[in-house]
Amino acid sequence: MSQSAEVQAYVARQPSLTWRRHALRGFIRWLGFRVLWDVQVTGAENIPASSPAIIMMNHISAIDPILCMGAVTNRFVIPMTKIENAQNWFFNFFIWWWGAYTVRRGEIDRKALMNSIELAKASQMILLAPEGTRHSEGLVEAKDGLAYIATKSDAIIIPTGIAGATDWKERLLKFQRPHIRVNFGRPFRLKAAGERVPRESLTAMSHEAMYQLALAVPDESLRGFYSDVSKATTSYLEFV
Repeated sequence: MSQSAEVQAYVARQPSLTWRRHALRGFIRWLGFRVLWDVQVTGAENIPASSPAIIMMNHISAIDPILCMGAVTNRFVIPMTKIENAQNWFFNFFIWWWGAYTVRRGEIDRKALMNSIELAKASQMILLAPEGTRHSEGLVEAKDGLAYIATKSDAIIIPTGIAGATDWKERLLKFQRPHIRVNFGRPFRLKAAGERVPRESLTAMSHEAMYQLALAVPDESLRGFYSDVSKATTSYLEFV
């Protein structure tokens, strides 16, 4: 089967995964949100009930995707996860059960890009970390992948800031429930969707989107490279 056919088959499978996702999200909200962690979700009204969408999250801990999967209740979040997780027997079960898709980091993974674009075009909500990998110390300069996917799919981007999750394991070992905040910021689209966008414009779009993510991060100390939000511009953004 060609790569394109594999992607189309994966997108077509999404409705069949609904019951699995319902079950696992319920488990996440029960065990994670009620037992292990004290999770405060704000800005849930910014999540569109339908339409192509991207959850754009800062990545500070291993549980960030799980937090987003549990926090969104009006639809399902489909995360992109590193290929190494699929090679771990424990994580691989949950990736298979939920129906997540993998990416090979450190290279241009065309299949992961195609999965992201086609899922969004099919009015699914995908989860991406624009920095490419985890940075517990705060935001770093973004890669252009998210902007590329968003312009190709005309997806609504929801900047999603997470705080309080970096030391969750240490707190649990002390029999403390970590207080974690998940904040969904103001949604927007990138202008020039569907057009061929020059690399310089993609980079400019990425920076503008990252400043919106910085504004959504509840803990200002985690805004990192984008701490000075007075530099935020919106030339390429269209708020919805």
